[in-house]
Amino acid sequence: MSVQQVLSDLKQRKLKPVYLFHGEEAYYIDLLSDYIEKNILSDAEKGFNQTILYGKDIDWATVVNAAKRYPMMSDYQVIVVKEAQNLKWDKADELLQSYVEKPLNSTVLVFAYKYGKFDKRKKIYKAIEKQGVVLESAKIYDNKLGAWINDYVLEHGARIHPQAGALMGEYLGTELSKVANELDKLLLNVPRDREITMADVQNNIGISKDFNVFELQAALGRRDVFKVNQIVDYFAANPKSNPFVVVMGFLYSYFVKVLKYHALPDKNPAVASKALGMHSFFIKDYELAARNYHSGKLAQIIGYLREYDLKSKGVGAQNMEMADLYKELMFKILH
Repeated sequence: MSVQQVLSDLKQRKLKPVYLFHGEEAYYIDLLSDYIEKNILSDAEKGFNQTILYGKDIDWATVVNAAKRYPMMSDYQVIVVKEAQNLKWDKADELLQSYVEKPLNSTVLVFAYKYGKFDKRKKIYKAIEKQGVVLESAKIYDNKLGAWINDYVLEHGARIHPQAGALMGEYLGTELSKVANELDKLLLNVPRDREITMADVQNNIGISKDFNVFELQAALGRRDVFKVNQIVDYFAANPKSNPFVVVMGFLYSYFVKVLKYHALPDKNPAVASKALGMHSFFIKDYELAARNYHSGKLAQIIGYLREYDLKSKGVGAQNMEMADLYKELMFKILH
């Protein structure tokens, strides 16, 4: 089942006796387990009928004994096992297996198993899948993050400019809990009747709208020597907020996409944006970069990026200042 399906069923109170939320992305695991914790029972019912357990502090007997209780003055009791990855699943004995195979319909038992995939070969996995709901929360791919940010903002009744969303995605990474927290800040501070802009991102999240990797990519694509040098001077002066290795990773991805754009048989913006995994708004920048850098030069640039990534780690460039690394690399890219 998808997250949306599970959430829809929960809202309609189509409850199952056991849930296993697992995977590398904690955001959806927290979203669903928190919804169950906050919404299945009324505040009056929670006192007697809701139990929150932590995997590192309990054993299987504690879980099963709690699950076998009947609710008091309520149709359901809710048991949420947080940090369930810390339970000794290899020692999950017949006690748990027998309960899951014949669970109480008046108990809603939730396992929040974060930061890793549950072993699908285990008998208990198959039993939970048969009697309840299993949902894997997978890491989001980089090329899907911009769309995720846009959808999140739309769901909250607001709009965000594609550049602002891309900037957030590039700097915050793919940890959705972190991205959602920063988006919530924006949604609190920006009126819902206007679009969230690059300036809003700078003012509320602290990412410079003028001196960031996104602007560096754009300046390189235009072959704007002055702007490129401005930005890398800023990066060299602020290495903690702009780590060299991170900048190299973003530039590598950028120039690989420009090279891919060269190879596209159909360069229609809608087709190209789908092939490159980005918003169609940005295709004109890649079209310009492709005109400014031929395929051979792009292959050479990708080689330079690998070389200078190693140099930043002391391979072949001991005691070289960060500013000098940037300037030398940018010169080679632009000439």
